[in-house]
Amino acid sequence: MSNYKVISSAGNIFSNIELDRISAYMIITILSVIVGVIMLLTDGNILAALGLVTGVSILLITFYRVDLGFFIFISMVLLFDQFHIPEAHPITYKIDYFKNLKQIPYVPHFSAGVMNPVELQLVLMLLAWFVAISVRKSTRVQHIPVWGLAVIFFLSLIIALLHGLGTGGTFLPSLWELRALFYFGFLYFFVPQIIQTKSQLEALFWIFIIFITIKALQGAARFIFYGFSFRGLETLTNHEDPVFITLLIIFLLSMILLDCKSKQRTALVILFTPLVLGFFAGQRRAAYAGLFISLITFVILLNGHERMILLKAFFPFLIFGIIYCAVFWNSNSKLASPVKLVKSGFTTNKKEDGERYLSNLYRKFERYDLAVTLRTSPVTGLGFGKKYMLPIPLPPIPFPLRDYIPHDEILWLLIKTGAVGFFIFWLFIDSLLIHSSTLSDKLRDPYLRSICIVITIALINQMVVSYYDLQLTYYRNMIVLGTLCGLLPALKNIDKKQNNVPMQEYNDVNEEES
Repeated sequence: MSNYKVISSAGNIFSNIELDRISAYMIITILSVIVGVIMLLTDGNILAALGLVTGVSILLITFYRVDLGFFIFISMVLLFDQFHIPEAHPITYKIDYFKNLKQIPYVPHFSAGVMNPVELQLVLMLLAWFVAISVRKSTRVQHIPVWGLAVIFFLSLIIALLHGLGTGGTFLPSLWELRALFYFGFLYFFVPQIIQTKSQLEALFWIFIIFITIKALQGAARFIFYGFSFRGLETLTNHEDPVFITLLIIFLLSMILLDCKSKQRTALVILFTPLVLGFFAGQRRAAYAGLFISLITFVILLNGHERMILLKAFFPFLIFGIIYCAVFWNSNSKLASPVKLVKSGFTTNKKEDGERYLSNLYRKFERYDLAVTLRTSPVTGLGFGKKYMLPIPLPPIPFPLRDYIPHDEILWLLIKTGAVGFFIFWLFIDSLLIHSSTLSDKLRDPYLRSICIVITIALINQMVVSYYDLQLTYYRNMIVLGTLCGLLPALKNIDKKQNNVPMQEYNDVNEEES
């Protein structure tokens, strides 16, 4: 009888394997036929055919496992470019991943296609998650940090949108203004529901390491190809890439200082040089400011013993940095490029700074225009979808939303939402910072604590770069930030399970939002 059961079980296993093979063959056959038809209809458009196969594959994988679909999504966000890089035409930009469907040349045109592939994937993941929890039925919705303030903040954005549209605003510009912020909000609430284990965290950070390094290598390769020069170009990377590289640098420093034994630490040590070269190739003053503030914040987040270890270890580097700045402060050599870039952020020497001087002047005029605009509606704000006033006319720049979105996006948010919305925004961000920094002190696992430090610094870094540049409305920035902030519940739950920590020890990081 027992032999019969063994044979029967083996038969079931082999029949299941055979069924999986048949299903796989059927899917491959159907896809091949569809690809052939698409290529015939589009006169051999390979991108259209590949796009279809990729879309179907993502659909099937996401419904099979939502977390795998999310990993694909975040990989694509990090890999592809939202904006054109001067004199560069990489395939990572030509894919048009961040454009509306009606703007993508290899997608059939329809005027109502105002959604983009990013939004399609977000909707797909949400549907797959709903299907998954419907099937399992035992799935518990995870707690969201400071969820009450988050809801109030996003409601204030909706109110500002309705206010803007109701007083003469235009819908499409308002859509471009708000998209990135709502991506952040979606992922802030959604990521805790799908990332809940340490293996998932490790997989996600491997994705960060791999794809941010690819972007750094792209910039480094351009710098080397141009003969170790910038050929007069403003940047050789996306504006966001140096911001992401800063987070990996902080992640490495955290793992080293907290003595975290991890393959990711080893990988980052090996990749440190290309990452630094990629950061340099970005040539973004905002990124340098963000890196400086991030390092200061990192020191503050450490306890006294850890801070002394860090200062002793990096004291020689500090001395070297001071000497370097002193020697190259007034130099025009290639080696002086970083210090010249930082110096141009707070000097007004037209002869030395060139284009940077004009950029600084543009921003000063822009801030004056914003200040004048704020006086017209200081409490409720201008609302989204409306242009700010230009008492000082600004020179034309290659940015179609120039009159809607200024460089200083901290002031932009004040102009659009008024004092009330601006207060809510900072209350939410500050509460989130308090939550993450407090949680960092409670975590026992050095790997989890390193991630928590990165999250805290990512929030501060994003505010700094957004003050200097248009980075609250960049899709990639806000998707990454929303993902990182959405990891906070997982860090607490994983650490608790690993160390059998009583829930009372986390009381001060469990806000009673209600």
